[in-house]
Amino acid sequence: MTDLVVRRLLIDLETPFPARWNGGDAFRSAFFNALSMSFPVGEQYFIDSVREGVKKLPAEQQAQMAAEVKGFIGQEATHRRIHELFNKHLTDLGFENRFAKRSLARIQKQAHLNVRMHLAVTAATEHFTAIFADWMLHHPEALEGAETRLQTLWLWHSAEESEHRCTAFDLYQALGGDHARRLKVFRFVTFIFLTDILRQTVRNLWQDGSLFKWQTWRSAGRLLFAKDGMLRSNVGLWRDYLREDFHPSQHEAPLSQVWLRDNTTQFTVVGQAA
Repeated sequence: MTDLVVRRLLIDLETPFPARWNGGDAFRSAFFNALSMSFPVGEQYFIDSVREGVKKLPAEQQAQMAAEVKGFIGQEATHRRIHELFNKHLTDLGFENRFAKRSLARIQKQAHLNVRMHLAVTAATEHFTAIFADWMLHHPEALEGAETRLQTLWLWHSAEESEHRCTAFDLYQALGGDHARRLKVFRFVTFIFLTDILRQTVRNLWQDGSLFKWQTWRSAGRLLFAKDGMLRSNVGLWRDYLREDFHPSQHEAPLSQVWLRDNTTQFTVVGQAA
């Protein structure tokens, strides 16, 4: 069981920000914008999957997981709301969110699938977000030059992702989800997640007018494929999910609690799993 705290972030998201808000870097801004564009739809999907999944458990197990599920839903709902506000500024800047349209269509097409399948998708995606979140907390320079309020947004989200990385996985296991299906779904999610983010990033760069500039892709190489880059350095953590004995709790994320402990003035607590 995981104690999950629901927090309300105390930052100003009414004031607009420029297209290249991330230190003036076109690629870093476009890439993080693509991630943010995916979050509201994704997080609502995670909420729905977990909410439906817990209903399928025997009454005793429902009671055991009720508080954690409530905290999970509260955290994800808060992330959804914050990124909706962030994304509104992107829309005002002229960026088109094609990721959300494709994701909605895909979710509607798969709505008939059983709850274990939806939980497997949620657990797989949460693994991605958790390892990327921990990477962010270790590499705050990825937000170098951004306004403090926007740095806070991304680091707060990263810290909470590390907190609730086990919930969907545990529900999947509790409902008898098997290893073979978990791997099949994980490989599918890997392909979809990375290709959708890449496509939206390219679209953002095209709209920004920086798609064909050398410095754009030099920045991409540093962020993603350097020795300690977001993708290259996380291959081992990604591969861990393939093990039959894997559990998300095996990946420790101490910087999550450090950030939350050291930044209490940036949020208020509105709920906590008992």
